[in-house]
Amino acid sequence: MFDLHLDSPQPPLDLASYSPNTNLSEASTLPASWYTDPQMLDLERERIFYKTWQPVGRADQVRRPGDFFTCEVVGQPLVVTRGQDGRLRGFYNVCPHRAGPVAVGQGNRKSLQCRYHGWTYALDGRLMNAPEFEGVKNWKKENVCLHAIQVVEWGPWVFVNLDPSAAPMESVYEPINQEILREGFDVSKMSLIERRDYIINCNWKVYVDNYLEGYHLPIAHPGLFRELDYDQYRVETFRYHSSQIAPIRPTRDGEVRDRRYIRTEAESRALYYWIFPNVMLNVYLDNTSINIILPLDHERTLTIFEWYFQQPGTGEGWESMQQVIAFSDQIQQEDIEIVENVQKGLKSRAYHQGRFSVLRENGVHHFQTLVHEFLTRPD
Repeated sequence: MFDLHLDSPQPPLDLASYSPNTNLSEASTLPASWYTDPQMLDLERERIFYKTWQPVGRADQVRRPGDFFTCEVVGQPLVVTRGQDGRLRGFYNVCPHRAGPVAVGQGNRKSLQCRYHGWTYALDGRLMNAPEFEGVKNWKKENVCLHAIQVVEWGPWVFVNLDPSAAPMESVYEPINQEILREGFDVSKMSLIERRDYIINCNWKVYVDNYLEGYHLPIAHPGLFRELDYDQYRVETFRYHSSQIAPIRPTRDGEVRDRRYIRTEAESRALYYWIFPNVMLNVYLDNTSINIILPLDHERTLTIFEWYFQQPGTGEGWESMQQVIAFSDQIQQEDIEIVENVQKGLKSRAYHQGRFSVLRENGVHHFQTLVHEFLTRPD
């Protein structure tokens, strides 16, 4: 028999109790409480999600002057507009009067109107009309404007950042953009073909941890493992992103391969990125997919999968596209089973922290170090 030391229930959130070791061979994982304590998500919203560039929609939704769409970043209601001057802008979807929404859904308008009391705003955020507001002292219509946020287009997507002092998006995404261009890929020419949403019963960091290592492939993804050159699988880390190298094993003469994993010449050339904190980007010559990981609460996560293709049409192009989506969905279902079980294990009294595989888990260590960095930065 062995002695199992069961910890007492975790105390309230204490960030000072954990400090990551930069030496991977000596480092420990995040404490279990960082995945199970509801207080942690409150802090992550403020210090991670509201301070990083988040994809919220597609550029084709705001192509024409007057186009707009509403969206959220982890509970914060937003609206993105294309002004009559052609400029892209983003605002909180909140009327300064009594906090009503100034837009719903998406469409094309010359102005935005609060759904509560009818206050009307230009697409550049200026208040145009406040009905029956005569006689209010120390107030001028000219001083009222929707609260603006940073917004940019990148490829086929629209990104926002709620931190007015955040560094430009290029500071994070430009190295990725340059590599994509060097490889001859052009994601801006691709169009959305399909989107699938998955609600998963785990903390968002559990899902990201799982994505960032191939250590689980032999057990969790046996079909994929048989097709990959596992010895060559690796993760390279950079300041705010990492890239994965996951080569498909060469076909031997006469070998019958699983159709789900066969790669055409276009599919065999690929770039796989994770960008802190919650964006995964998979870039091929003829298609691109983006995965966006969003916390619904401290133990439920929304994962959004979108597939973009260059005019797949019919025939072989359409068949290839369907195989790509079916393959991705199968891997997702296998991952869901494991991450939901991990979330249960993290709540066990028998688990507090683990250690990293030096060979296989440098990507996870990189992510967890960034989480700690953002959460412990001075306000």
